[in-house]
Amino acid sequence: MASSSQASGQARQGSGAVPNLAFRRLRGQRSAGEFAAAVRKAAREIGEQVSCDARYIGRVEAGEIRCPNYAYERVFLHMFPGLTLADLGFTARERVRGGQVARRRGPEPAHPCCPFDIDSDIDSDIDEESDVLRRAFMTSGTTTVAAASLGLGLGLVPNQRRVGEAEVNAVEEAVRRIRLLDDRHGADGLYRQAAQPLRAAYALLDAGTAARRSTAHRLHSGAGELAISVGWLAHDSGRFDDARSHYAEALATARVAGDGALEAHAFCNASFLARDAGRYREAVRSAQAGQRAAHRLASARLLSLLSLREAGGWAGLGDRGACEKSLVRAHGYFDRGAADADPEWMSFFGEPELEALQAQCWSALGEWSRAARHARRAASLQDRRFTRNLALYRAELALNLAHAGAPAEAARAGQQVLDLLEEVRSTRIQSMLSETARVLVPQRGAGDVGTFMDRVGEAGRGA
Repeated sequence: MASSSQASGQARQGSGAVPNLAFRRLRGQRSAGEFAAAVRKAAREIGEQVSCDARYIGRVEAGEIRCPNYAYERVFLHMFPGLTLADLGFTARERVRGGQVARRRGPEPAHPCCPFDIDSDIDSDIDEESDVLRRAFMTSGTTTVAAASLGLGLGLVPNQRRVGEAEVNAVEEAVRRIRLLDDRHGADGLYRQAAQPLRAAYALLDAGTAARRSTAHRLHSGAGELAISVGWLAHDSGRFDDARSHYAEALATARVAGDGALEAHAFCNASFLARDAGRYREAVRSAQAGQRAAHRLASARLLSLLSLREAGGWAGLGDRGACEKSLVRAHGYFDRGAADADPEWMSFFGEPELEALQAQCWSALGEWSRAARHARRAASLQDRRFTRNLALYRAELALNLAHAGAPAEAARAGQQVLDLLEEVRSTRIQSMLSETARVLVPQRGAGDVGTFMDRVGEAGRGA
């Protein structure tokens, strides 16, 4: 079987890309997968979050990625102290950007549902796929147009007979880009745009035939992960029926492809959605089904997250004993640490998320002070660059403090969230702030409570 770098190189022959031999030499005798694991480990050492796998390494070595994004740049320079990007075989960022600007006729207008500019707000790999995915988020129209935005060409989807590396890479990169956008800005305004590449991906599954079994598997996995990502955007923006449909679509794709990792991910998100929708028994059963799928994957962190999802379902049912058992199991798995087998999508799951999910369990059980302690720790541990989760954890803290009888502190935490809402658009977070304001109505005269309530009202009118 060809290595990832060989496969990428063969797929890109004739594309004009110049192989990055310097980077290949630095990899040495390690496989692309082993080197990707070393990159992820180095990222954790400096507090970065990168989704690096063997295919990414192959793309770098094939010269397809001429300059890494800023996060990867920091990780690579940490791994190879004393070397520059040029020493690593990359092209200067200014030269790559200049080339792209020269090829464009003019600036592309922002999508009316996406008021932030993707180029300026997101650190993207500066390569050919950046243009592909920019169009995926900034155009609108039919499935055919969405397919074109994934680099497939207008009108090609219905007659597509062969699916290759370019199409699969575009689907996988769309998943990564959605996650980055959500980390920075939240789901509102992004959901309808993200649905376009999803339709294109499933049109490929219906109309296309992959030359290799490995390519077909990647396309199924990529389409399923894309369905989960789009489902999460629907979930976070309060479109629960849409989210359930997308998660079911991902689960069906996993079953067709025999993909246990995708199946576990789909059940994980389905459990989360069921809990939020008040279907607590379904949340428990989905989390348990996810754990059965995940036991084949050798990822303790995935089992930890699924145990936390189960705990959330038990808490909703008011079963404190079962909830505590699930939390103990979650901690046991979490303490085993990260592993190379951890799925790429789990980069968000660290100690802050562990604390936040425990806070949600205790709040469901009515133990507000205990919930506030966990939420406060989650907010204090969260990397400030991941604005959406920081806002979420602070919103949870504000609500827990309000219920716990600490109105002034709740108002201060709530105002910190409001300060972040210029960057983050999330119906979930806005709903939590509105609930906090309702709880605080009897204490309107305490401290900054009145100011907080006025600001929540203004934010609601401006939404």
